Amino acid sequence: MILIGLTGSLATGKSTVSRMLSSPPNSLPIIDADLLARAVVEPGTYGYRQILSHFLPTTPDLLLPHDDDLEISRQGWGKGKGRAINRAALGRRVFGNEPERKRDRGVLNGIIHPLVRLAMMKAIVYYHFLGYWAVVLDIPLLYESGLDIFCSVVVMVAVSDPVIQMKRLRERDKGLSEQEARDRVGRQMGVEEKVERTRARGVGSGKVVENDAGMEDLRIEVNRVLKEIRNESGSKLWGWWLWGVRGGRRLWGLGRFIRVGRRGGGGKRRGRVRGRGCEGGRV
Repeated sequence: MILIGLTGSLATGKSTVSRMLSSPPNSLPIIDADLLARAVVEPGTYGYRQILSHFLPTTPDLLLPHDDDLEISRQGWGKGKGRAINRAALGRRVFGNEPERKRDRGVLNGIIHPLVRLAMMKAIVYYHFLGYWAVVLDIPLLYESGLDIFCSVVVMVAVSDPVIQMKRLRERDKGLSEQEARDRVGRQMGVEEKVERTRARGVGSGKVVENDAGMEDLRIEVNRVLKEIRNESGSKLWGWWLWGVRGGRRLWGLGRFIRVGRRGGGGKRRGRVRGRGCEGGRV
């Protein structure tokens, strides 16, 4: 099975491409890292308890208001599932360039990233046994989080002109000023750098989808890339294509993936996590 890492930048059209890949006639399963990042910190989960243990004592508004108080026991953050995390308050705690915020951001990422990777691994195995020829890992910060090393192929959705990106972003997020839009884009790795890294993977392992025109042109681009991936995939042997292994570097990466997942995956397991990633909780 082939692992297709799907990434992009703000307002380049990654979500649209993801919907195309999951819809007929393609009907590929999507593992959405953003949704998984939310799922692993839902009330009652191991990630939730870890975040509360570290951040709640010094973040009074960490939890959203709820009628039911969070049960507290000697063993930690009790038997009840508890109130949902106030993501805005947590974001204020970890975003910024001050040393303490950088430190807290590292703690948060250390909680969430291993759990998301473990959930992704479970979903990949699940879809493999269902017989899919490929699965899509929808990860906005694919390169930033280092998860590209686990992908057989990376598909980068790009626009060639920054003006197009800014225009689409401001049309999508009404009320953004031009400066605010530039600030948001500037906080991520640039489109050009992502395109360069994708192409540097080689013809068979890196594909760039140009999204400068309309929806029909984008659909043609997506179909072209999928056809190339199928034609170039070769064998579907588990050991190589499932994990995207290409040589010793990928084998080392797989070992790191498993070790990190084990360190972060403690606590009671609740079965399969399926979804369609982080600074501050995003992968």
